[in-house]
Amino acid sequence: MKQTPRTRKVNEAVREAIASIVLTEVADPRLDLVTVTSAEVSSDLSIANVYVTAHGDEDRYREMLDGLESAKGRIRSLLGRRVPMRLTPELRFFVDSTIDGSMRLAEALKDVPPSLRNAEPEDSEDAGDLDPTDPARAEGEE
Repeated sequence: MKQTPRTRKVNEAVREAIASIVLTEVADPRLDLVTVTSAEVSSDLSIANVYVTAHGDEDRYREMLDGLESAKGRIRSLLGRRVPMRLTPELRFFVDSTIDGSMRLAEALKDVPPSLRNAEPEDSEDAGDLDPTDPARAEGEE
């Protein structure tokens, strides 16, 4: 969906409201430590895709989504009171796996030997990081 200033504002308002509702208004132990990472509301405001994450494994994610599904009606009702919109969007919850991917990448980078962490590539001339406007390079000095 195209991001305009209006859609960014609506998305952020919906994300903040749902995060607050889950934190303070829904008493479900399956929703402990749930983080609402983003929300994308359709252009006609009829559907909101809400991305959430929590610390844990696949079972934890399934449990979290079950809790959100069971509280969906209450969350939507409270959202309608907090965010002034013509329609209160239908809520769809999804696990945001980008944080897990980032954590796996960070763990993998821990295994890189210190000698390779800041090493230059073997063929640094082809690395693409040289300035083509550099006078030394223009004169043929490489």
